[in-house]
Amino acid sequence: MISEVKKIFLTIALIGLLCGCSLKGGQTQAGSTEAVADSLAEMTVKYATGFSVKDTAGIRLVDVGEKYHFALVQDAAADAPEGYTKILVPIERTICMTALQLSNFTILDAHDVVKGITGTKNLFNEDILARVKDGRIVKIGMEGNFDTEMVLAANPQIIFISPSKRGGYDAIKETGITLVPHLGYQELNPLGQAEWIKFVGMFIGKEKEANEVFAGIESRYNELKEKASKVAKRPTVTSGEMHYGTWHAVGGKNYLAQIFRDAGADYVINDEETSGENLEFEQMYALAANADYWRILNSYPGDFTYEALKASEPRNELFKAYKEKKVIYCNMKQTPYYEISPVKPDVLLKDFVAIFHPELVEADYQPSFYYLLEK
Repeated sequence: MISEVKKIFLTIALIGLLCGCSLKGGQTQAGSTEAVADSLAEMTVKYATGFSVKDTAGIRLVDVGEKYHFALVQDAAADAPEGYTKILVPIERTICMTALQLSNFTILDAHDVVKGITGTKNLFNEDILARVKDGRIVKIGMEGNFDTEMVLAANPQIIFISPSKRGGYDAIKETGITLVPHLGYQELNPLGQAEWIKFVGMFIGKEKEANEVFAGIESRYNELKEKASKVAKRPTVTSGEMHYGTWHAVGGKNYLAQIFRDAGADYVINDEETSGENLEFEQMYALAANADYWRILNSYPGDFTYEALKASEPRNELFKAYKEKKVIYCNMKQTPYYEISPVKPDVLLKDFVAIFHPELVEADYQPSFYYLLEK
């Protein structure tokens, strides 16, 4: 009788053990499935116009512009649809060609993936500079004059490029490394440019982080934009300055012009130009003589002043914004403007709102990029 009881007990224990193992195995499998699902977090594009995403049969199809098509796969054996270049993700090594591209990796805390950059001019990020100094990141030279040996030394799986730049990609193409266009610079909506964080996130396995970071940017930007849209009076603003006999101004549909509008101001140029346009002084003066504010971005050596602005072009003192000391200024030698502003349009917007409508921000707000030039 006792032996029969023992047998029954052992049988029950064995069944329990097997069930426990089965359950544990099921949990591990579910965890793995969850990990895969997490790395392929849902990706929607709301503002960017330069790329689109579609998930199908475990493959993420990414279209960049009209010419470039990539199939992001986690299984090397997976087949890419016809017309798509297969890329095994997440990648662990890449090269960035521009500060805008690098800003995406900075905001995603992914400097480990960056193995090469073009140079360090106007670069402030201490972590990147340290990596360049100890060799973890190599300098490959400027566009149009790349050092192929340094490119190979970086051993990138893909290289992010900007097709509209000077180029010089022919030598790199011969290495067989996949070139991936990053078209963030073409976006006319500030949030559209920032949304390229998601684009980079898909290649490095940080979709979830990219979604979360962008959601915060979007929320802060739109909240402040909504406040600025209700102001009773909208000041006017002009931009740029004379260089080599011409005034380079951004067009009426430019990224910056949109930020002015979102900040509750009206840009003096109201045309369909999306990039920059070169005007003679007389043309610009006719448009901007009575503008309330004047935005300037340059790389002045030392402290920029109204006297320096007048010295560069004596007729600058004729503008209302000069006379009333309402020049909005950012010095790229002192501020990581292009290095980080592409992924902080909400901060950029707040700088302008703080100047145009200071009552909409906290009294002790400290600008990050632009401030009102006082002397």
